[in-house]
Amino acid sequence: MDAAAREAQAGLEWRVTVPEGASVTVEHEAGAVFRAWACLIAAMVTARSKVSGFAKRVWRIGADDPRKAAHGFKVGLALVLVSVFYYTRPLYDGVGGAAMWAIMTVVVVFEYTVGGSVYKCFNRAVATASAGVLALGVHWVADKSGELEPFILSGSLFLLAAAATFSRFIPTVKARFDYGVTIFILTYSLVAVSGYRVDELAALAQQRLSTIAIGIFMCLGVCVLICPVWSGQELHRLTVSNMKKLAGAIEGCVDVYFAEPATPAQAKSDGYKCVLNSKASEDAQANLARWEPAHGKFGFRHPYSHYAKIGAAMRGCAYCVEALNSCVVAEAQAPEHVKQLLREVCARVGAQCARVLREASRSVETMTSSRTLDFAVADMNTAVHELQGDMRSLPSMLAVKLSETSLMDMMPLFTVASLLVEISTRIEGVVDAVETLATLAEFKEASEDDDDKKRETTEMTKVHPLNEPDAEDASPENQAAKA
Repeated sequence: MDAAAREAQAGLEWRVTVPEGASVTVEHEAGAVFRAWACLIAAMVTARSKVSGFAKRVWRIGADDPRKAAHGFKVGLALVLVSVFYYTRPLYDGVGGAAMWAIMTVVVVFEYTVGGSVYKCFNRAVATASAGVLALGVHWVADKSGELEPFILSGSLFLLAAAATFSRFIPTVKARFDYGVTIFILTYSLVAVSGYRVDELAALAQQRLSTIAIGIFMCLGVCVLICPVWSGQELHRLTVSNMKKLAGAIEGCVDVYFAEPATPAQAKSDGYKCVLNSKASEDAQANLARWEPAHGKFGFRHPYSHYAKIGAAMRGCAYCVEALNSCVVAEAQAPEHVKQLLREVCARVGAQCARVLREASRSVETMTSSRTLDFAVADMNTAVHELQGDMRSLPSMLAVKLSETSLMDMMPLFTVASLLVEISTRIEGVVDAVETLATLAEFKEASEDDDDKKRETTEMTKVHPLNEPDAEDASPENQAAKA
């Protein structure tokens, strides 16, 4: 009886919720259709937003570097040109029906940079030719041995594959011929194994070599002649950009430490991170640049390997900048009245360090020997000597005029000043590496007119945000008196 009452009550509640003139069944079906339609609309909106976001990212990549879009067109053009050997009957008959190897060659050897394409083309050509000739020789010997032919072929395959694989652990082979070793193993294995069942092995090897040569020449022609991207130029630009970012990071750290807490220089002070993360890119580009022919200002024997030494010197400086940035963002800070005592001289040292790096980057960028670089280094050393003198006189001055300040309050400021001194020392290492590069690459001498323009530009940009007080208020004693 109670169960029937509950069912009647439930049915009554169901009927109450249904609008007038509509049955329970119609109401239930309308709700399901509405929910399905809402889910479909939501899925369409979500898919549209994802597609739109993906399209924007793709457009941004192409807009930031149009050469990437050009690379896609270049690969497509090379494949279209080489496919002519497959579609045209006279050309197809001329290569013996192995035209597909030319298309495969273009696909696997076409790289973004000229150096990458030359590296793969050279390794593929040499490895294919050497493995083919060696396989033909071993096959001739095995064929003369009668029943021992499979054992000789299998033994030679084992020995050569093992030796070639072990050679990939040698650093020099790994850096320059790793791709060639892989192609050597693949080609020898194909020729040696298939030669046991194929009669005209020499003709087959000759056809494959000719088609691979066609693919290589087509790839190099399109890569070099149409919008070429040189690894040497990319390495050159990366080095110049890292110098400029490192200079901005030094100035930014000094600005953030001695300026107000909310300063726009925080983003600029993070430029050192690009320097710390660029080693892999520098090594890869330097390795590929060795394969490139002479182009522009870069000769055939341009010292690309020395760029790695400049990068190592900049990373040594960037590690100090990273330590300086950690002092900037640390919770334990020196009191403001203590910071003001070394504010001007630290700002001067930071500005001079940045000036030296920018002058060195300008010298590398224009590939000219700078006449003002030595003067900039001398000015930086003068500012460092002033900072060291102020650091020596700071404890006695605090003991006389600011006796309430403890030595522990001064330690963060001493740390920052010491890091600036160390940064200046490591910048001299960067300058030495740049001067060595100028000697090896035979940078041209800068004209006096260019030096005058650079000097005027330096004087115009020498005004620093932290150097606004008058000269009479710039001394540590006056700053201490104001504090």
